[in-house]
This record gives sequence, structure tokens and C-alpha cells, in this order.
Amino acid sequence: MPFLEFLAGSISGAVGLAVGHPLDTVKVRLQAQSGYKGIFHCVSKTYAHEGLHGFFKGMAFPVLTTGLVNSVVFGAYSNALDYITQSQHGGGKKTASAGQVFTAGCFSGLVQVLVCAPIDLVKVRLQGQTSADRYRGPVHCVAVILKEEGPRGLFRGSAALALRDIPCYGLYFLPYEVTRKALTESGKEPGTFAILMAGGVAGVVTWAFATPMDVVKARLQMSGAGGRHYSGVLHCMRVSVREEGARVFFKGLLLNSLRAFPVNAVTFLSYESLMKLLSPPAR
Repeated sequence: MPFLEFLAGSISGAVGLAVGHPLDTVKVRLQAQSGYKGIFHCVSKTYAHEGLHGFFKGMAFPVLTTGLVNSVVFGAYSNALDYITQSQHGGGKKTASAGQVFTAGCFSGLVQVLVCAPIDLVKVRLQGQTSADRYRGPVHCVAVILKEEGPRGLFRGSAALALRDIPCYGLYFLPYEVTRKALTESGKEPGTFAILMAGGVAGVVTWAFATPMDVVKARLQMSGAGGRHYSGVLHCMRVSVREEGARVFFKGLLLNSLRAFPVNAVTFLSYESLMKLLSPPAR
């Protein structure tokens, strides 16, 4: 049922966010700012100047909205996959092929970008500020962006977000389905271990591909908040490579991988468990 898929995605997204936000804050700062020598320097500097609170900056807004975002992702994916498999098998639902899983994932990424772009922008702006003198919170951040940049400002970096998320969401669900199937005995339902491992692997594989464009996205989003100004995706890439070399596109890769495994393992386990709990019993 579509409603249950959206509800399960909503709750599982909030759980995953709570697990990974502190590491996400460190990742954003490493990618968008040049004043850190590495992960531990960023962590120690953030703690010294802002305390534990600094690692949770920008979390309130995603917690309130991640339900919407994740429900869109999981709901769009599940319904797109059902539609593709049924339409290609004459109305009978069969095991989805890798191509069908990838296509449905790409569709969920496209839908997610349309909903997520302003939310992600506000999150990155709040995470990136090291003092509270510019944005006092998510509502104030939106108001400042609208005042200084207009409605278009809320979609700054959305091209990079689309280039990151559309192919990567296709990739996101593919290793999950493959790993879960490999760890499940034929004819049986996947167990907790299979779901946790499949979710973790899916997260790590996806972020390995997503990190280069994630760096570009973060820099474009911060360019309207006192950061280096970039005219677009290609300009940001050219300037970044010229000043920091090609390795700049892998800033935050280690943190993304460390964060991705537990966050996505918990997210998928929560989603699958909630779908079982909320689904009506078969008659």
C-alpha cells in the first residue's frame, strides 16, 4: 500500500538522521571550508569553539522534514518498481531485474531533488556557520535567503544535487537488493543481519560515487553565505581542481563511508520492520 510505504520511509528516515547528523556536520565543514587540516582537526576545533552543540547544528530542520524526504524516496521507489515490473510482465508482479531496480531508484532520486533542494540548502547553511551571527535558526535562514537572493536562492546548488542524487539513488537501491538477496536463503524472508548488511553496503557504495558531486553541491550552497562565489557546477569544479587538485572531490569520502554504513543499515532495517508491522495480515 502506497501510504504505508510513505509512512515507513518517513519514520525510518528520522531514525537514520539521528544516527548520522554529527558526522554529516563535520563532512559539510570539510567540504565547504578550507580552514581544517583533516577530520580530527575539524572535530577538535568544532568542539573547542562550539561544544557538543556544534555537531548538531542544522539538525532540527532535517528532523522535522526528513520524514517528508524519506517518505518520498521510499514511496517513489516502491511504487515506481511495482509499476515497472507489472507493466513489463503483463500485470503480473515478478522479481525485478537490476535494470528495473536502477530505473526505479533514479526516478526516486529525481522526485527527491524536487522536494529536497531547499531543505538541504538550509541544512548545509546552518551546519556551515561556525557562529550564530548570520542565521538564528531554519526559519530565519529561509527568510534571509529569500530577502537576499529571492526564491531562486532556495534552489542554489540544485543542479549539483540532481547530478548527485538521480544516478546515485539508482545505485543506492541496486546493491541493497543484490546484497539482501545474496544473504537470504531461497524461499525465506530476509533476516535482520541480511537487511543491516545490505543497507550498510548500499550506503557505502552509493556515497563512494556521490562524494565528488557532494563536494561541489556543498560549495555552491555555501557560496551565497559568505563562501567563495561560483557561477555554476562547471565553474566550481574548475576552480576547485585548479586550487586544490583532483583530490578535492574526495573530501569527506572517509566520513561519508563511516557514516553511511550505520545510518543506512538502521534506515533500511527500520523501513523493512515498519512495513511488516504496519502491513495488514494476509488473508
